[in-house]
Amino acid sequence: MSETVTGTGTDAGAGAGADWRAWQESWDRQQEWYMPDREERFRVMLDMVEALVGPEPRVLDLACGTGSITDRLFRRFPKSTSTGVDLDPALLTIARGYFDGDERVTFVTADLKDPDWVAELPYDSYDAVLTATALHWLHSEPLTALYGQIAGVVREGGVFMNADHMIDSATPRINAAERAQRHAQMDRAKAAGALDWADWWALAANDPVLAEPTAKRYEIYGEHADGEMPSVHWHAQTLRTAGFGEARAVWASPSDTLLLALK
Repeated sequence: MSETVTGTGTDAGAGAGADWRAWQESWDRQQEWYMPDREERFRVMLDMVEALVGPEPRVLDLACGTGSITDRLFRRFPKSTSTGVDLDPALLTIARGYFDGDERVTFVTADLKDPDWVAELPYDSYDAVLTATALHWLHSEPLTALYGQIAGVVREGGVFMNADHMIDSATPRINAAERAQRHAQMDRAKAAGALDWADWWALAANDPVLAEPTAKRYEIYGEHADGEMPSVHWHAQTLRTAGFGEARAVWASPSDTLLLALK
C-alpha cells in the first residue's frame, strides 16, 4: 500500500485530533479507483436536484457512508440541509468527524433492512433522497420494501436518485466486455499505487481512532458482498409501483446508472 492516512486522536471515542479531511479524501480516491467518472455522476445528480426541487433542498443522504454526497451538496448549495443515514460505524465516525460543528447535517445510525428505520429520521419528508454505490448489496425483496419506504418520505414533487450498478442480464457480451475493460483500468491504477477496498479497510483497521469502529463494522457486515443488481428497467418499474409518478435513467456509463424517480 502506498498511502498513509493517520488518525492522531488520543480519544478513540471522539476522534480528537484525527485528520478527518484526509480520511474523507482517501475514501473518495478509493471509490474513484472503481468509478473514475464518480464526480460526473454527482454533478448530474445535483443538476437534477436543482432543476426539480431548487437550490435549498432538504436532503436524505441514504446509506451515506462518509458523507460524500452531503459534502458535494453543501459545496454547491450552501443553504441546503442533510440527514445522513448509515449503519457502518467506521464510515459514520469519519462523517461525524468531518462535518463536526456543521449544523446543516444530522447523522442517524439505522439499518435500512429494519422496517422501523424511518422512525429515526428527524423530518417526516424530504425534497430529495439521494444514494450512490450503496444499495447494490440489497436483494430484490428488501430493496422493493425499501423503495416503498423511500416513497413515503419523499414529498410530492420531490425526487429520489440512485446511482449504482444496474446490470442488464439480456446483454451478456456487452457486460463481459465492459467488465474486462474496467478491470484492466483498475489493474493499471493499482500498479500505480491506488488503494482498493481491502487496502483501505486494512488502513482503517490499523488506525488508533478507526480500529474499534472498523472491527464493529465487520461484526455487522462481514466481508463485502453484492446483492442481485437488477436492471434499470426493474428499478424504474419497482419505483413506479412504490408510488413514484415517473422514473428513468438520467445518466449512464458502461457500468453504472443514475436513476431518477419523481414523486
